[in-house]
Amino acid sequence: MSKLFVVDTNVVLFDHSCIYNFQEHDVALSIVVLEELDRFKRGNEAINLEARSFIRELDELAGDRPLTEGLPLGEGRGRLYIEIGEGRSSRVTQAFASSKPDHRILALADELRERHPDREVILVSKDVNLRMKAKSLGLRAEDYTTGKVRHVDRLYSGTASIEGLPSDVIARLHADPHQVPHAEVPGAPPKLLPNQYLVMKNGSLSALAHYARQTGMFERVAKRPAYGVEPRNAEQIFALDALMRPECQLVTLTGRAGTGKTLLALAAALEQRRHFRQIFLARPVVPMGNRDIGYLPGDVKSKLDPYMQPLWDNIAVIRHRLSPDSREHRALGEMVEQEKICVAPLAYIRGRSLDHVYFIVDEAQNLTPHEVKTIITRAGEGSKVVFTGDIHQIDTPYLDSQSNGLTVLIDKMKDHDLFAHVNLVKGERSPLAELASNVL
Repeated sequence: MSKLFVVDTNVVLFDHSCIYNFQEHDVALSIVVLEELDRFKRGNEAINLEARSFIRELDELAGDRPLTEGLPLGEGRGRLYIEIGEGRSSRVTQAFASSKPDHRILALADELRERHPDREVILVSKDVNLRMKAKSLGLRAEDYTTGKVRHVDRLYSGTASIEGLPSDVIARLHADPHQVPHAEVPGAPPKLLPNQYLVMKNGSLSALAHYARQTGMFERVAKRPAYGVEPRNAEQIFALDALMRPECQLVTLTGRAGTGKTLLALAAALEQRRHFRQIFLARPVVPMGNRDIGYLPGDVKSKLDPYMQPLWDNIAVIRHRLSPDSREHRALGEMVEQEKICVAPLAYIRGRSLDHVYFIVDEAQNLTPHEVKTIITRAGEGSKVVFTGDIHQIDTPYLDSQSNGLTVLIDKMKDHDLFAHVNLVKGERSPLAELASNVL
């Protein structure tokens, strides 16, 4: 007997095509879901786009047929049912206020379980608390896991280490032409991913290398500064190398606060400023304390400035590292004045085509996979896109370390030659910041 999945509103808002991902099983939607979607259909955020997309999908799926009869979802799939009216569940009524949309969906799931004793009824929600409420009533409840990355603790880090190499291999990397074929490195993993970085060691001897899959060569990575910013550890050296490589058109940097993700990305962009028409820095606007930016005083620019300030802070850090009389210092000031460096919220890029732009997206862990896809598809000819973030510090509801867009991007892109990734480990902001990250 096929299962019956009761889908919560937040699942639809996360993935408008979710109803097609339950294989041969049936899907039930409470009329409450359609009521809630009506509130979300207006606006320019990704959540509004998902709401509108689902409503259009449902309208096309239904055609002239009534929704109560069950709509076939396609070959090999079950049917979709829209359940109208209040779910009759004495247990939910006794335990919770029935007027709340979440509790009405919960009541429907409990009623369907009693109505279909021969079928397994499962509530699917991205709301952890609602799942706990369902389980307290003896209902089976699950998260919507389609697109989630399993085993985030083993997520691709972009780097590896090879111990005990013959000293002549390391010597060849340090000597011109600074390359060694993969086949001539004993102990090297047989399968490496494109643009993977390696620390090669033999006792006190070591070399940093980049793997070019197309040529099958290990290439030495040299430490080099970028616009006054000096890398302080191996991962930062790798990150700058990836950010400066023209063939790596898509780069992701992950790591906790203070590891230098955004600063390195901005420094690399400034170092390569002659190759790009504009440097575009953006980050998602995530309101604090569930209060919309409309609560802030002033015009749109004044409301958004607090969210964009961390990006301006990184520009200020680079400016302070440069001599006031240097050509780089003057060039940076001119770029800001002429808007060659543009800082803006992500909502402002929708519908644009970004040609010859170095595009840095900060706090990318707060984006959905769909939003990440939308951003990358904006990249035009000669552009480079960089995502930075900490996948363990999520500030938006219904996203976690497994389902956020940055994690999904790293997992799906790691096998492609245009992509490079580095996970930064050591904090370099200050000894105090590193102590707080490690101890508190």
